[in-house]
Amino acid sequence: MSYREYVIAAYVVFALMLAWDWLAPKLTIARARRAALQLAKRRAARDGQSETTR
Repeated sequence: MSYREYVIAAYVVFALMLAWDWLAPKLTIARARRAALQLAKRRAARDGQSETTR
């Protein structure tokens, strides 16, 4: 009886989880940064708009 397939599958799962642990924080940071930039643009547009109506 060989455990080769089990060991290969375990390494594949480990590699996938390692890749996800590396990628997930980068995606979260990018999403938060994009949201912050959009909020800053909306605030800048609102502030610029309110100054022209004065």
